[in-house]
Amino acid sequence: MNPSLKRAVSVAALTLAVVGYALLLWRGPWWIDGDHLRTHDLQPADGVVITGVRTALVALGAGGLGAAGLYYTHQTLRQTRKRDAEQAEATAEGQINDRYVEAVKLLAHEDSLTQRLGGIYALERNMHDSRRDHPTVIAILSAFVRGAATVPPDDAEFTGDPGLWVRHRLRQDVQAALDVIARRPALSPPVRPDLCAVDLRAARLDGVCLTTADLVDADLTGADLTGADLSGADLSGADLSGAWLHGANLAGADLSGTSMDGAALHGARLDHAVVNGTSFADTRLHGASLVGVDLSNADLLRTDFTGADLTGAVLGERLADLGLVGLDPGRSSGAAAVRAVPAPPPAPGVRPIR
Repeated sequence: MNPSLKRAVSVAALTLAVVGYALLLWRGPWWIDGDHLRTHDLQPADGVVITGVRTALVALGAGGLGAAGLYYTHQTLRQTRKRDAEQAEATAEGQINDRYVEAVKLLAHEDSLTQRLGGIYALERNMHDSRRDHPTVIAILSAFVRGAATVPPDDAEFTGDPGLWVRHRLRQDVQAALDVIARRPALSPPVRPDLCAVDLRAARLDGVCLTTADLVDADLTGADLTGADLSGADLSGADLSGAWLHGANLAGADLSGTSMDGAALHGARLDHAVVNGTSFADTRLHGASLVGVDLSNADLLRTDFTGADLTGAVLGERLADLGLVGLDPGRSSGAAAVRAVPAPPPAPGVRPIR
């Protein structure tokens, strides 16, 4: 309704109420108890009735005015609280925006590690304070990691067996950014960190948490991912050749077209992972869990399944031609019926060079 029209209606209603109440006080006694009241030559008894009725009407009117006053006060207080909340929200939003701008400036500071770390942790605070800024903060930190983790240091060794490569620690600010990404609040749907094509060759990433991350075409060759949580991550087209994935969680991950050649997945979880076109050549899956995994389109040349859990897994045909290790020879046909032989005790001291 138009505000001016609404005001006019309110004034008219109030005028009618006042006039009606005045008429009620004047003629009310006769309207209410007219059968017992005279209209002329009033007697004392009539005065008592008229006074009583009018007193009751005045009391009712006072009660009505009190109720109207309380309602008006309530509405005024409600509007005041609403304005205060809006003002507080606008102030907080302005503070968050200011912190956000300052954090991005600090993150871009090329000459000071301390300032870059300050920017990273300021962005983390913004992410927790403002749900709306959560995806933007993750996008900025992901872009920072992609740009800062481009090549391994010059002293990284890439000769010989990838399983024996010397792993290097990430730059402190890159590690901090990954830690903040790992601590991101759980949202529905989840925010997927964009780490496509990131170069983390031979990096020490043990225990890293990148659940649901987008790691398409990432280079993780020879990386130490011991105990890493990559569940639900998209690793399609990534290179994990020679990676150390002891106890890693890859459940539900998309490994389509991923190279796992020579990787060590002792005790890793790959339950229900997508491995269409994945290469597991010379991969060690000692004690790994591959529940429900369809390996029929994966490259399993000389893959070591010793002690692996293949419940519901599909391995495809012609297993004898692949030189598989650790499968029960008495049940080497029929794909899903294949079982892994028990794993031997782990050899002491088998760890990648640090």
